[in-house]
Amino acid sequence: MKIYEYYRDAAKIHLNGSIAALLPACLIVFGNISFVKNQQMMLLTLPFIIYSFFSFQFYLFKIHQSIAIARNMSHSKSTNYSLFDASELLVLFMNTQSPELQLYFPNGYLAGSIKKYKRNTYALYNAKEEVIGFYQVKRRMLITINVHDQNQNHLGCLEIKKHPWKKVKKVLLDKSGRMIGAVKGSSVFMDEEVINKKNKQLGRLRRGWMPFEWSPLFPNPNTPVLTLRELKSERDKLLGMAFLIHEFFVER
Repeated sequence: MKIYEYYRDAAKIHLNGSIAALLPACLIVFGNISFVKNQQMMLLTLPFIIYSFFSFQFYLFKIHQSIAIARNMSHSKSTNYSLFDASELLVLFMNTQSPELQLYFPNGYLAGSIKKYKRNTYALYNAKEEVIGFYQVKRRMLITINVHDQNQNHLGCLEIKKHPWKKVKKVLLDKSGRMIGAVKGSSVFMDEEVINKKNKQLGRLRRGWMPFEWSPLFPNPNTPVLTLRELKSERDKLLGMAFLIHEFFVER
């Protein structure tokens, strides 16, 4: 899958919304003409027609973006990189009936995705739709996101605890309970980073800092970027992606 397909799918969602909004408007018109015959009742169709109009404009806008991106990718070559080889990934959220988080390489090719696997559990898939990790969410005194590899081996967890005055403490732990790093972030905008005990940044998720050279394939400058440069092993990267689950699936 390529990034222009994401924009094409997003366009279809807006098109479906535009068509769906016309259905109640048509029913109102048909019912009024056939039975009620009240001119003022036609005003009830306006909200549906207005919504349909703007949804269709969003559809056209997204389709235009998809075509432009496909043109820009025409000279781009596919890579055989694994998701675990990436030091930077672009994060796009598909907010549908079954929400999905898609991860892309900067060259526009899909690196992987995160979807709901079963109740309170999310799975990380590679570009071939093979499961490579699991994230189990537990909500008790604190929120715990347990991380498992593809063989269900426990690797560690992300603990989120609310303190007085609504302060939130997030800590990344290995399987023995030792702290890998603390997750620090802004409460105003998306900018979260994992900092170890030596105050070294291990990973970061932020919006609004996408490099300009990526814009021909990712036209939205607010596309979140996940940085994993200092998380070298597969285990560390699986753990580092745990705060994606909290950011996009738990908090939303």
